[in-house]
Amino acid sequence: MTFPASRRGATAAAVLFTSLLACTLVQGCKKAADDADTAPVVSVAAEKAASGSLTETVKSDTVLVPVAQAALVPKISSPIRKFLVQRGDRVRQGQALAELEGADLAAAVVDTRGSLEQAQASFNTTSKAQVVEDLQLAKLNVDQTKAALAVQKAQTDSRANLLQQGAIPRRDYETSKSALVQAQAAYDIAVQHLSSVEHVSQQATVQGAQGGLTSARGKYEEAQSALGYATVRSPINGVITDRPLYAGEMAQAGQPLLTVMDTSVLLAKVHLPQATVATLKVGDKGSVSVQGTDQTADGVISLISPALDAGSTTVEVWLKIPNAQAKLKPGTPVHVSIEVRTLDNVTTVPNEGIITTKTGATAVMIIGADGKAHQTVVKLGITDGKDTQVLDGVKPGDMIVTTGSQSLENGTKVKVGLADDDDDAKPAAGDTKPAAGDPKAGDTKDKDDK
Repeated sequence: MTFPASRRGATAAAVLFTSLLACTLVQGCKKAADDADTAPVVSVAAEKAASGSLTETVKSDTVLVPVAQAALVPKISSPIRKFLVQRGDRVRQGQALAELEGADLAAAVVDTRGSLEQAQASFNTTSKAQVVEDLQLAKLNVDQTKAALAVQKAQTDSRANLLQQGAIPRRDYETSKSALVQAQAAYDIAVQHLSSVEHVSQQATVQGAQGGLTSARGKYEEAQSALGYATVRSPINGVITDRPLYAGEMAQAGQPLLTVMDTSVLLAKVHLPQATVATLKVGDKGSVSVQGTDQTADGVISLISPALDAGSTTVEVWLKIPNAQAKLKPGTPVHVSIEVRTLDNVTTVPNEGIITTKTGATAVMIIGADGKAHQTVVKLGITDGKDTQVLDGVKPGDMIVTTGSQSLENGTKVKVGLADDDDDAKPAAGDTKPAAGDPKAGDTKDKDDK
């Protein structure tokens, strides 16, 4: 069968196009394979995911404070006579630390002591002599008025009989009767006065004397206290950490004179989230490390605040640290680590290998059997600050990229090692020696031979 010439030309053109397309695809695939073979290999550091026990640890920064301290403030304003201690001296509770001038206070004590003795004598006189004397006089007056009343009554009765007999005029009887009324009134007054002396006057007189004595005693004790304020004593055991004034200077009431700190035990006070504190209890272990040094110390939780901090909605926790040797100083900045709980048989990865993806997910880079780093989303658990528990996404033995994982793209070909390892094979700066097979190599050699 014979085709027209135009149809034969179209068929030839189609065959030619198909051949060209096939060649292009082959060259593209070959180039892609070549590019894949020549893709750079990134050197990274890596560690295997481990399996074992992990202790959850919370960390925070704070400053050490003493378990007790006292800024000693004098209650009186007076010149400083002398100091009995220096800064850095260890002192005991009740020990005298400084003396203020107190001559006027000593004189006040003498004056008030005299007033107290006078009030005591007055009280003794009143309660043991005057009151007794007043009572005796009141009783005597009652007896006298009672006798006078009896005499006057007998006389009146006698004159009444004589009046009936007509022996005396009525005027004499009336005069006697009037005298009887007066005698009765005098007797009633004496009885009432005796009752008053026994139940009111005597008690009031003694109370008045007692009040004067109490007042005098109070003034004397006040003067003694004021004199006692001239000697400043330590309220706690500790060490003198501050002494801003010198002997001879004026100590003002309300101005700190000395500072005493008990440094035998120090406190590290930290604020932690409420969810974390829920698993803590008094007695749990912790430690502190001094910033910038390798100095560490162990401690235990001594207090967990029962209320949230109003400003930060966190809970204050105190870590008590024994410091009998005074190796730690109050005011030292420290890192605090507190053990929360320990879990066994957990899968862990180094914290350096944990990254955040562009979508905000938590992931790690796992080196696969193909030598490539594969980004894997993970679910995390507790951490001790160095390693973190992985609940899903990693199994023990997986090689986790640590150094360099943040900048790696998913699927990057990697090798475990430092980036500097490849640099040793590279020519040094300024070395222009061509690589083997370079056409210029022969020219260079020829020039060297010449």
